[in-house]
This record gives sequence, structure tokens and C-alpha cells, in this order.
Amino acid sequence: MANRVNGKVVTPTGVIRQGCVELDEDRIRAVAEYPSVHDGHWIVPGFVDMHTHGGGGHTFTTGDAEQARQVAAFHLRHGTTTLLASLVSSPFALMRSATEAYAPLVAEGVLAGIHFEGPYLSSARCGAQNPEFLRDPSTDELAELIKLGDGAVRMVTLAPERDGALEAIKLLTAHRVVAAVGHTDATYDETRAAVAAGASVGTHLFNGMRPVHHREPGPVVALLDAPNVVCELVADGVHLHDGMLTFATSTAGPERAALITDAMAATGMADGEYDLGGQAVTVTDGVARLARDGAIAGSTLTMDAALRHAVAAGIPIADAVRMAATTPARAIGLGDQLGALQVGLRADLVVLDDDLNVVRVMRGGSWVE
Repeated sequence: MANRVNGKVVTPTGVIRQGCVELDEDRIRAVAEYPSVHDGHWIVPGFVDMHTHGGGGHTFTTGDAEQARQVAAFHLRHGTTTLLASLVSSPFALMRSATEAYAPLVAEGVLAGIHFEGPYLSSARCGAQNPEFLRDPSTDELAELIKLGDGAVRMVTLAPERDGALEAIKLLTAHRVVAAVGHTDATYDETRAAVAAGASVGTHLFNGMRPVHHREPGPVVALLDAPNVVCELVADGVHLHDGMLTFATSTAGPERAALITDAMAATGMADGEYDLGGQAVTVTDGVARLARDGAIAGSTLTMDAALRHAVAAGIPIADAVRMAATTPARAIGLGDQLGALQVGLRADLVVLDDDLNVVRVMRGGSWVE
């Protein structure tokens, strides 16, 4: 007999107010109406965070496998059943050692892959990236990392205006690695060229990008306008004004807007002094900023908090759930395996109360302790 979880089930097509999810070991066997259920909890798919640097006092940015396990465990308790390990701009030696350290965790299923946010980024839009490490894209470096990772490298963020960027994008996409546009001072046309070359994600849209101008629309408009690009949005009220969050969501649609945390080690921890990729970060009232210039340095967001923020900003819950699970899963090439409450997909789900706080988390058919 399959297990059954009853409640208000959020599917990609809407909400089943009186519903149930039936499970067969680690898979979803059925999603159906279940009229005897009254006012149960919300049942949503496990969240998919395609951009996170750390959490719970631990970080991905050093390439330490034990820290990576702790980050994944911390975010799992907040409903994130699938996540990429995002590294900030680093020397190539660290990129190599992190790939070697994390590839076994990807094979084990602890991580869904590695995301290199840099170092092939714009100095003018580096944000909290370390300017010392920024450089032009190297197809040699990328080819070596892809081979070394044997499937572990899942996404690379680069600035399309840098020399060699289009060749790098073509190499990445040829190896089924997602090419993302971010930390960029690119023009509208340069961004469109990157999309034409295969780029399919906009890294934390608006943040670390040349701003919109009516005579030079820049990367934001080019990415929002591209039908095959998923735009990441940090829904924490700090990175984006809620009006911009809802504008971008309505423009791209929930099928092209993905909620991310961009979380750092300080997530879930007290205010104080932290490190992000070798740079000092001060967290005050939960807002992380570089000590040297006050630039926003990632977030202290979790995916459940991002979902609550998006819904409070006016995004319908079915759309917000799609943005927190279904769309990011598809963006990183896992939409056929997880990210929605659909028959045959992995049984990852989160039970939320009426205030959208996490009650229970299931990953692969097993409840998380």
C-alpha cells in the first residue's frame, strides 16, 4: 500500500483544495482529489535552489565536502530538497579542488551539481565578487572542470561582454552545462548574442547588472524578453523591491521566473562577521554586506522564506510554488525527475501550515528528521 499525504495539493496546473499525493517508495504514484480532506495543510513540491553559497554557518565557497553536507542538511530542513553548490569567483586551483570534492556528493545525490558564479565576470559589476580573481573566460579551464566533474558541473555564470565568452557559452551548452548571464555590464545586443549562443539563465536578475535605460535596455530587458531564458529572482525585500519582483514575474511568467536564495553561511545564524569567498562580510538585521564597500553580499534567505515573501508581495501561491520548484528544476535540466507533484517524479514534498511555515519535509519518499 502506497503512503498517502493529504491536504491542499499545489500542482503545476493549480491547487487541489481537497487532495492527496500517493507515494510508491521514492516516487509519486498519484495526485488526486480526496474529498474527505478538510482544511489540511498545504502540500507543495520540494524546493529547488539553483543558487546558494551556504547556510547554517557553513559554506560551499571553500570546496570543503563536509561543509557542503552541512549546508545541504540545513537547507533541507527549510524544504529545499534539491540544490546546487554555488562558488564565488576563485583561482582555478580552488575551482579544480572543489569540483573533485563535490563530484562524489553529486553522485550520492546530496548535491544536484556545482554552480560556478564566476570568475568570468565584469569588474564594473562585480558586486560581492572578489575583483582580484576576475578574468576572461577560458575554454581550457572549463573543459578541464567539465571532464573532472564527470557530470557534476551543472551551471556557470559569466559576463557575455568579456573576451571569449561566446565560445565559453557554446562549449558549456555542448556539454549540457547551463550557461548563465550575470555580474555583467553587457549591452542589450551583447546579451542577445549570449542567448543566441545558448545562455539560458539570468543570474539574480537586476543585481550585478547594468541597469535598464530607455536608449540602452541592457541585459535585464534582453533576458526578460528571451523566451528560453529563466530569470533568477532573490525575493528577500533587500535585493529587489517587491514592485520589481512582481513586475519581473508578470513579464517573464512563473514558467520563466525562478526564486533563489543566493544564501551565504550566515543564513540561519546570528548577526555578526562572516566570510564570503575570502572577503569580510558584516550581517546586520539579517542583511549581508561587504565590509569594504557595503555591497550586498548574498542573502540570509531560505527557500521557504522566499516563498512566503513572494506570496506576501502578491504572487499567487500556485505561481510562487512553480517559481520555487518546477521552474528551477527545469532550468537546471532536472524537470523530468523532480520539481513538481506529478506522477512518476521523485517524491520530494514539503508540508506547510496556513502561514506557509514548514511543518514536515519529505525527500525521495522519506520524511526528514
